[in-house]
Amino acid sequence: MVNFGIKSLLAVAILALGTASAADGEPKLGIDILRAVDNCKQVAKSGDEVHVHYSGKLEKTGEVFDSSYKRERPFTFMLGEGYVIKGWDQGVVGMCIGEKRLLTIPHELGYGKRGIKKVIPPEATLVFTVELLGIGKGFKYQHPVDDSDNAKDEL
Repeated sequence: MVNFGIKSLLAVAILALGTASAADGEPKLGIDILRAVDNCKQVAKSGDEVHVHYSGKLEKTGEVFDSSYKRERPFTFMLGEGYVIKGWDQGVVGMCIGEKRLLTIPHELGYGKRGIKKVIPPEATLVFTVELLGIGKGFKYQHPVDDSDNAKDEL
């Protein structure tokens, strides 16, 4: 009987925590692992240059709006630096090379209330299949070099 009481308290506590998160208005990113990697040697972290293949579709209609697979060219970006939508910055962190995830991204972590004209409707939930192909060291900003004087010498 004591065990039942403890289990009930745990269940209530878990439900309360879940309700508190939803009540706080925090948008919830859905992450499902489609293909896990055994013996992961390196995980993607903020500041890493990541190389991914992906396919993005609208949750409501299932329409594919973008795909690196169709272009036959992986997409590269710096993770956690705001170069992509928040759902990607959050959903790719912790991935192993070779891992594949399904990210369900609410509009708050995607393209917001406006969407993208003729591509993504306002307040659209997006579903991405993302496969991590590689991890680099990150992009480094370099000031442009003014070599106009050198160019004149070469002529």
